[in-house]
Amino acid sequence: MCSKTPRFDHFRVLLTQAVFFMVFMALTANSFARPLRYDENVALLDRTAKAFAEIVKAAMPAVVFVQVEKTIEQKPMSPFGGEVPFGLFNDPFFKHFFGPQFGPGPRAPRKYREMGQGSGFIISKDGYILTNNHVVGNADVIKVKLADGRRFKAKVIGTDPQSDVAVIKINADNLPVLPMGDSDKMEVGEWVIAIGNPFGLTQTVTVGVVSAKGRSRLGINDYEDFIQTDAAINPGNSGGPLINIHGEAIGMNTAIFSRSGGSMGIGFAIPINMARAVKDQLIKHGKVIRGWLGVVIQQMDEDLAKSFGLKTTEGVLISEVSEGSPADKAGLKSGDIILKLNGHKVNDVGELRNKIALTPPGTKVQFEILREGKHRNVTVTIGEQPAGKTFGMAKHEILRQLGLVVQDLNAQLAEQFGYKEGQGVLVAEVEPESPAANVGIRPGELIEEVNRVRVHNMKEFLKALAISRRTKRVLFRIRDGEFSRYVAISIK
Repeated sequence: MCSKTPRFDHFRVLLTQAVFFMVFMALTANSFARPLRYDENVALLDRTAKAFAEIVKAAMPAVVFVQVEKTIEQKPMSPFGGEVPFGLFNDPFFKHFFGPQFGPGPRAPRKYREMGQGSGFIISKDGYILTNNHVVGNADVIKVKLADGRRFKAKVIGTDPQSDVAVIKINADNLPVLPMGDSDKMEVGEWVIAIGNPFGLTQTVTVGVVSAKGRSRLGINDYEDFIQTDAAINPGNSGGPLINIHGEAIGMNTAIFSRSGGSMGIGFAIPINMARAVKDQLIKHGKVIRGWLGVVIQQMDEDLAKSFGLKTTEGVLISEVSEGSPADKAGLKSGDIILKLNGHKVNDVGELRNKIALTPPGTKVQFEILREGKHRNVTVTIGEQPAGKTFGMAKHEILRQLGLVVQDLNAQLAEQFGYKEGQGVLVAEVEPESPAANVGIRPGELIEEVNRVRVHNMKEFLKALAISRRTKRVLFRIRDGEFSRYVAISIK
């Protein structure tokens, strides 16, 4: 979006030279007649440190501290949990055993103000700021503090819970702007710098590398393609930038993996290319209009590959095609395996659904598919995603009613979430205001029992769930870290 400045190119060259020189000296130390002198070592490290410092100095003025306030209404609760039925307020039993607060007369809901904080970064001179939806979503008051100490009230331009991207705006001019880079060009192992306000400590800087790219199926957002970094990210860093050695934002810090609440060396940032695409739509429309294909897809594994007579697990399997959808009209069928999208290989469910979602409705795309052992090309005109529709992993009929998407807990996910492989079934998505959401089920939690039956994988899960068709009720035992709880949900 913004071109690189000569200043940043200068520091990039310095930093690159310093790092390569250090590596070169370490590898060839034995071939030198004398060791590198102490002062030369110090000078080399000094140049590297100054390069980082200059990059941070240029970027920091555009990073802001975001404070939010929200009014929470809490209804009267009974000693046994849950809301108190109105008639029970007049029952002497409650007054005698639980005190005068349960005496006659209605009880008004108790209101209190909830405070929160996070980070953001300025993307235009006239005050547009990029941050996380979970920082500013549903806030009554948003306050922004700039690096120079000025404070402003901000208004929400648009939020997108599915990607966790939000745009807010303050009334100011000639503001410092953080240029946005190209996250697709970042490579694993490259230096990155995180700037934000962890635990309310403003303008904090941490340095690390890109640990991995394309992290998805973590259960954090509906649309995921995270950059993973070991640069320390903590609560309060959310919404702040992850910048490269050119001083460009290549990601927006959004989540951490932690068992203690603090950084454990695994942080996740939304790629700036995804954030930019969402930002453009929020500013233009106030919402995100996503592309829609109309299929349910699932990840290929070795068992599925063998079942379809394949030698590799390449591609993404179509398990269901919605009637009348763009995919249906183009002739895609259940059992088709998508190998390529517009000539680019497709190997990941998350990657494919992100690309389709960010494709403007009306755009024609070409798929290379495998059907019954034969390669075919199919052209599809992408439609507009209807409200409430998702494009993801396979769902069960009852799961649709509950608003849940679940998946097997493989070794990678088990390690990331702190569980054991085969311990249960991972909650991947929860639709807002669905029955599952209303009882507090969240992405990243583990379902260990279904209807009092212990389950270890999707096959056992679906088998145990079948009885709910008759009972119209589901009983889950759900684990969240070290603790578990039972959750009962009625099916309408």
